[in-house]
Amino acid sequence: MRQIGSLLCSTLLCAAAAGAAHAGIVTAPGADLAVSLITYGPGDVYWERFGHDAIEIRDRVSGQAVSFNYGVFDFDERGFLLNFARGYMHYMIDAEPTGADERFYRDSGRSIASQRLRLSAAQAAKLRDFLLWNLQPQNAGYNYDYLLDNCATRVRDALDRVLGGALRKALSARPGAMTYRQQIDRLTSGQAWMMLALDLGMGPSADRALNAWQESFLPMVLQRQLRAVRIADAGGGFAPLVLRERRVAPNRLEPPPQQPPDLRIPLALAGLAYAALILALRRRAPRAYALAAGAFLAAAGFIGVLLACLWTLTMHRIAWDNANLLLFNPLAFALLPAVWRARRGGGLGASSRALLGLQLAAVLLAALLHLLPDGVQQNQPWLLFAICCWGALAYSFRGAANFRGAPA
Repeated sequence: MRQIGSLLCSTLLCAAAAGAAHAGIVTAPGADLAVSLITYGPGDVYWERFGHDAIEIRDRVSGQAVSFNYGVFDFDERGFLLNFARGYMHYMIDAEPTGADERFYRDSGRSIASQRLRLSAAQAAKLRDFLLWNLQPQNAGYNYDYLLDNCATRVRDALDRVLGGALRKALSARPGAMTYRQQIDRLTSGQAWMMLALDLGMGPSADRALNAWQESFLPMVLQRQLRAVRIADAGGGFAPLVLRERRVAPNRLEPPPQQPPDLRIPLALAGLAYAALILALRRRAPRAYALAAGAFLAAAGFIGVLLACLWTLTMHRIAWDNANLLLFNPLAFALLPAVWRARRGGGLGASSRALLGLQLAAVLLAALLHLLPDGVQQNQPWLLFAICCWGALAYSFRGAANFRGAPA
């Protein structure tokens, strides 16, 4: 995939150098260029859940149309998975004939929408020149960021560049509809495991209020926001940036919901159910109790290690300062021997009591932080789940030797 953009760029430039009467978008005057934003709807694969977009440059004389997009990555790149885990993701700009791009997305059932933009001849030529420069091998790569530097923000920024900052000025003045967390939960709700993992891993930066410029990290949001943007025209007035919009292909997949799901009730019920299981097993089946309680502690410790690593060892800034580390942390591993002793009727030792007290204090601190006026982060669902589970576990240790069914 790495060579696609460079190959097309070389082909276009060679055609121009050959002296053809009209080589297409490379040599066409700005007055002949039509610029459109192409927006592709969400797909079924997890990395397609957020949609995609591209800038189409069309030469109205020769008919050549090329779509430029910033979403190319290479699985075969050396160290790709390690770099991905650390937050160092290398992406590239790519260019394809518009027809080939459309066939790919149409065949996968994803929607395609085209917005023809009102750009002057000078602006269209400037955008074309910038994209061709960006497509050159030495300029094609960039460090990808899911929220701040992705396929949509690169397209947005390229348009803002030729509009002299007018797009950023217009969108920054409008409030966004949702936070990062709400948009991510909404778009990944079709794959529950992915939604829960991402929601658990996001810190407070995912919950700050966004303006429309920031929320345009999503292609569909950028598409919607452009409809209301007005720019200065040649007559000294203002005109809509979008000249016209058309649906190229309908969506044939299950669309994401308009609002994010409320995770509080499901996770609270899950926490209550697991707490009830721990207490019921503690009285009637000590060995099963040890397995259930131990599974929770092992999971809490493992999650804590992952959250700590995301915060301290990666560039995934959205995962930094995560208060969920107070609810699920590596200290849970140290309580596993106490669960095994409780299975045989033993009580907590001094060190285990101290660890349990420290963990309960951490859960209380997480709850208090959430109650602050500004709120550290919107992690109520995980608070409810963790409070139920840790509360049941602490109660199960109380008077351990007196539980019915524990062997003498």
